[in-house]
Amino acid sequence: SSVVQEQRVGDAEADADEPGGDEGRAPARRVDQVAGQQRRNRDAHVAYLKSSGDTVEMAGPFLDNDGNMCGSLIILNVADMAEARAWAANDPYKAANLFASVELTAWNKVLG
Repeated sequence: SSVVQEQRVGDAEADADEPGGDEGRAPARRVDQVAGQQRRNRDAHVAYLKSSGDTVEMAGPFLDNDGNMCGSLIILNVADMAEARAWAANDPYKAANLFASVELTAWNKVLG
């Protein structure tokens, strides 16, 4: 089975209260903070993705209106949700506390 892991820099409610937190754009302060954390941990994160073999089907960042990373999407090929949780817990971005939220959702691949 497949699981989609969606990671977000901030949530909609928090962003609405922040200056510059309009739709499609994370607050500038949070984006700057995340950009630094992302740069410092990117090599370890990419190495983890690559070392995961067939577990990671696809992965890539979400971008805000200015082209800045504001989250990511990872499609995992795992036996169950427990395996997905274990994989997500070991991601270096998790250890760096890069994202305000991480959501794991069962997904059924139909095409591709």
